[in-house]
Amino acid sequence: MLALVLLPALALAQRPAASSGIDRTAINASVDPCVDFYQYACGAWNASHPLPADRARFGRFQELQDRNQQVDLEILQAAAAKQDRTELEQKIGDYYASCMNTAAIVKKGIDALTPELDRIAALKDMAGIGAETARLHRLGVTVVFGFGEEADPKDSSRTIASLRPEGLSLPDRDYYLKQDPRYVEIRQRYLQHVKNMFQLAGDKPQAASLKATMVLDFENALAKDSLDRVTLRDPDKTYHLLPKAGLANLYAAFPWDAYFKAAGAPAFESVDVVYPDGIKLLATDLSSQPIDAWQAYFSYHLLSSSASELPQPFEDEYFDFWQRYLAGVKEPRPRNLRCAAATDRALGDLLGQKFIQVAFGADAKAQITSLVEGVERALGDDISNLSWMTEETRASAIVKLKAITNNVGYPKKWRDYSKVAIAPDDYLGNSLRAAEVMSQQRLEKIGKPTDKTEWTMTAPTVNAFYSPENNSINFPAGILQPPFFDPRRDMAANYGGIGVVIGHEMTHGFDDQGRKFDASGNLRDWWTAQDRDEFERRASCIADQYSGYTSVDNVNLNGRLTLGENAADNGGLRVAYMALQEALTRTPGQKLDGFTPEQRFFLGFAQVWCENMSPQELRQRAITDPHSPGRFRVDGTVHNMPEFQQVFSCKPDAPMAAHAACRVW
Repeated sequence: MLALVLLPALALAQRPAASSGIDRTAINASVDPCVDFYQYACGAWNASHPLPADRARFGRFQELQDRNQQVDLEILQAAAAKQDRTELEQKIGDYYASCMNTAAIVKKGIDALTPELDRIAALKDMAGIGAETARLHRLGVTVVFGFGEEADPKDSSRTIASLRPEGLSLPDRDYYLKQDPRYVEIRQRYLQHVKNMFQLAGDKPQAASLKATMVLDFENALAKDSLDRVTLRDPDKTYHLLPKAGLANLYAAFPWDAYFKAAGAPAFESVDVVYPDGIKLLATDLSSQPIDAWQAYFSYHLLSSSASELPQPFEDEYFDFWQRYLAGVKEPRPRNLRCAAATDRALGDLLGQKFIQVAFGADAKAQITSLVEGVERALGDDISNLSWMTEETRASAIVKLKAITNNVGYPKKWRDYSKVAIAPDDYLGNSLRAAEVMSQQRLEKIGKPTDKTEWTMTAPTVNAFYSPENNSINFPAGILQPPFFDPRRDMAANYGGIGVVIGHEMTHGFDDQGRKFDASGNLRDWWTAQDRDEFERRASCIADQYSGYTSVDNVNLNGRLTLGENAADNGGLRVAYMALQEALTRTPGQKLDGFTPEQRFFLGFAQVWCENMSPQELRQRAITDPHSPGRFRVDGTVHNMPEFQQVFSCKPDAPMAAHAACRVW
């Protein structure tokens, strides 16, 4: 029964609190918490949870996601087998069934892609290239650039068109541009992988090899003409609202009007071009690409994006390069779990409606809302008492904080999938049809008022997010479970778990990105010059601190790439601790399992970050991930918290005690 997998939070809340919420079996008591708090809190858990063969990363997030996925799986299996079904049950049940129907997948082969591949093979000129770019975008295949909708950063009440650099296969532009032996080897392996994919699609070895070389050359040009990830994080450097007609001045040979029509975009007058100079560079660099290079590039991206819906040889080849080689995963996850995840990606708001019926109760929503209110009060007190901020900026910061919208559990409005046709024996077709309908829905928003209630995550997701344009914090039901939140346990661990997550997301509104948006979600400088300079000085302290951490081998973190998340970790931990202190004045705590409430708070925070990762994954994330690995998210933050040093009686020269602590919020 589903209730045996994950009890509804309402039922949990009716039980008396019986636990401190701290996993004592996770603790390595041989480690001094003042020397390495992460190893103290997580050392035993990490040792007893070696990296599974089907994972590049496994931690408490993934542990919870697995439990949520078991709920999803039972929902989907029941929907697939049920005779008298609702439309919702038919769609999610048949999508899952089509993924599990490997016999039908083998029988169909790549037939569903044949018309697309034939269309690509028939390309003759730039007009055809524009039409095919649009066609692939509609199918969810990102090539050359990304086109879509966004809330206008400077007028978030309206939705505008957006054009951004995209179209690479490898994880980052560095993988194409750097000449280190490791990157050279990756490019050689990538060439072989692309060649293998073309051979699986029917090409002879020599033709496949030539096509693979053209794909890499094409993507090299895209990489050279793209922005680095740190620059992409700066909204001031990536907002360029241009007339639609002005695109011809950037890339005259590309048939922009025909592309927009074929993509299904409504009429619009202006577009936010993230990197105009990059479009100009592409105009030069892609002009030298022959038509067969465009064909090879388009064909590979179509095959690659569809690999998981194609027969086993395609899946195996995709896994062998992207997972086994690049991420260090030894074997694929069980197919039923992959199919549950695929259904969540394609029809997430349908599956989410079923998930919250089982795994999220009204009482849990009320408790989380109360936690949010407590953390918000604490952040307000923090801002009100900052010694470095002038009154002018402080007043605007308080206005922004009070304007934050708090969304808990699931969106106010679910996505509409009524136009998505799902069949139990057409996995690839289901995937393409779902992608096309969702693409059309997104483009139809251009020119309309922004829907600020929309979510970018599905309800079962173990994550949370802050939206700067909406000035909202959003907590899917998927994360509102142990170890983050449990109505049965003492509140200190809940403040350390989900409370810090809440504080983290709120602080994103005031990190190096979020601080540039005002209370209405508009990109506007509301800081005095003095406060802006002081913020940058304090943020640089955090950036420098994390740049000093070695992720794996000789690869350090990029403190500028991870600055927003690190700043939010530090701020979130501080304000959640303040919120706990306020709560303890109303409900005094006592020692449980040998720990004071304050110690349980820090342990509750640290233990959500217990994790193991493959060396390959650590290397890749150091380049691409704006989040630091778990051990630095723990040790890096408590290092800056004098309250932590007091709670655990750390000596002034202890490694977890900073001599000059970094602090923004």
